[in-house]
Amino acid sequence: MALAIRDVREHDLDAVLALNNAAGRSILALDAAQLRYFYEHAEYFRVAEIDGHLAGFLIALREGGDYASPNYRWFAEHYPQFVYIDRIVIANAYRRHGLGRIFYCDVHSYAEVRVPLLTCEVFLEPRDDVVVLFHGTYGFQEVGQQRMGEHGPQVSLLARDLPSYAYVRDTWLEHGGLPDVPWLAERERPALHDATTPRRLAGERRP
Repeated sequence: MALAIRDVREHDLDAVLALNNAAGRSILALDAAQLRYFYEHAEYFRVAEIDGHLAGFLIALREGGDYASPNYRWFAEHYPQFVYIDRIVIANAYRRHGLGRIFYCDVHSYAEVRVPLLTCEVFLEPRDDVVVLFHGTYGFQEVGQQRMGEHGPQVSLLARDLPSYAYVRDTWLEHGGLPDVPWLAERERPALHDATTPRRLAGERRP
């Protein structure tokens, strides 16, 4: 089994959208425009590819964005710097292969050299004890709860301290920035690097 974790590419978007919307009640559905927002703005948007097949993805955003998610907004109101895990989805055929932990290790590696906090939420309605346990064993602690809208589900807001950040900040970030090496590079987002190219939404066909 050949596994690769890599930045999303535009040709992945159709498969990502289908995978997201087949994930069930624990993952909020997306439309093509919402997925395009992530593609253009998410600092972290990586997919897992196993033997050439899309096996899963994880999307995370930094503070300071205009993302309308009430959970992202909650963290923005309470913390000045963070990486927020918006969603992680693993295809049914590739569950129980440890991909969730691989993704969380990868996003942790991304976050700990940039921010002091890694954040996310888990749904309490319906409650999934396996998901709650997973986050607890990975070092997340509850920092709040809220309801997503008037009739939305109750969620537990979680955060994990990243103690390595202080060393990285004092050693590099305050003295010119991170070293110029591939594994520390930011993903190139089309909104920043290719704004003149016509956008293609997931599922859109072009002549």
